[in-house]
Amino acid sequence: MLDRSLLAVLQPPLRWAARRLAAAGVHADAVTLAGFVFGVAAMVAIAASQPLAGLAGIVLSRLADGLDGELARATAPTDRGAFLDITLDFLFYAGVPLAFALADPPANALPAAVLLAAFIGTGSTFLAFAVLAERRGLASSDYPSKGFFYLGGLTEGSETIACFALMCLVPQHFAWWAYGFAAACAVTIGARLVAGWITFGRR
Repeated sequence: MLDRSLLAVLQPPLRWAARRLAAAGVHADAVTLAGFVFGVAAMVAIAASQPLAGLAGIVLSRLADGLDGELARATAPTDRGAFLDITLDFLFYAGVPLAFALADPPANALPAAVLLAAFIGTGSTFLAFAVLAERRGLASSDYPSKGFFYLGGLTEGSETIACFALMCLVPQHFAWWAYGFAAACAVTIGARLVAGWITFGRR
């Protein structure tokens, strides 16, 4: 829901940084991989009960995630880059709740499982819509620079990172954050199901 507005704010500095990286010969895929390494470091820190260090890794990971797209557009976007970007994003999003479950299994395992189930719902509806939209030649007017059809919702990347930040800042309430965000994801899943039903029901 907030991705479009946040992108408008972050795009100018990210574009400036991308131009300098492009001039230095840095490849967008390298930034994507670096972002995932930061994400894995965040997961390790959270699992080791160091959530503030985990939050630092999350921030660095998401900055790299925004930068790689700008860098790709400043050079030459590739299908491999788009594939790598979305795949590692989904692994990152799944890894953070898992890390909290590992940090405190008795308290966090069940809410983490509920949140991961919700993430499967948002991820599958997102990707299924993108595949069929590509087949029909549809384009997203809200996110025209994305490498595939980007279907928004109540819980997009910005809201997910905000939730992860709250989990890191107040980890003793992880269960509440997880259950609450899973409920918000359910709204997104429902909206995407309706969108798919209407869009792909047309001849």
